[in-house]
Amino acid sequence: MTEALLDRWLADAELLAPRAGRDRWLREGSLLLRGWGEPHRGYHTVEHLAEMLAALDELEAAGALGVGEALLARAVAWFHDLHYDPRAAPGSNEHRSATMARDHLHSLGVDDALVDAVEAGVLLTEAHRVEAGARHTPMLEAVHDADLWILSAPQERYAAYRAQVRREYAHVPDDAFRVGRAQVLAGFAGRERIYRTDHAHAAWTERARRNLAAELADLGRP
Repeated sequence: MTEALLDRWLADAELLAPRAGRDRWLREGSLLLRGWGEPHRGYHTVEHLAEMLAALDELEAAGALGVGEALLARAVAWFHDLHYDPRAAPGSNEHRSATMARDHLHSLGVDDALVDAVEAGVLLTEAHRVEAGARHTPMLEAVHDADLWILSAPQERYAAYRAQVRREYAHVPDDAFRVGRAQVLAGFAGRERIYRTDHAHAAWTERARRNLAAELADLGRP
């Protein structure tokens, strides 16, 4: 999986930072993969990264993203959980990852406007919400949906995801974890619309609502 991801990074890095050169693209890609491969991670791993990139590919193929927007969305995917500490205060991981994205992309020579767009996409993943009526772009909507693709995963994958999240938060006592997890999932289940793009709304919502209802029932929430 990591070799395929590195190939994807190299292809996108050439478009984002054509003047940096292959050696710098390779060094950056290796650094990114080391971050995603940290041993304390349970769910926020290269598997999640690969699934998010696949979801973005699906959205691009469905017409939710143009070519340039898809490139930026993939850059967001690479950086959005680059820093991940399950013990961190809410929002800390996303803000740290956004800062790392700015630093890394600037060091490669990526244009400021593109860096700003990637930073905005990383910060969006803090709340996992594109506010109704707020100014947003197809790229931000696609990032939002791709990051939440896992809610609509097939039953076996969703079960594995649940176990990965629990392992990542092994330091949290069972009762506290159940309460916190139920609150998070109830927030998604209570949304009128989980996904923002038309394709994700049509293709992923039914499975997501089924998965959410099943896990909430297991957690003791109606």
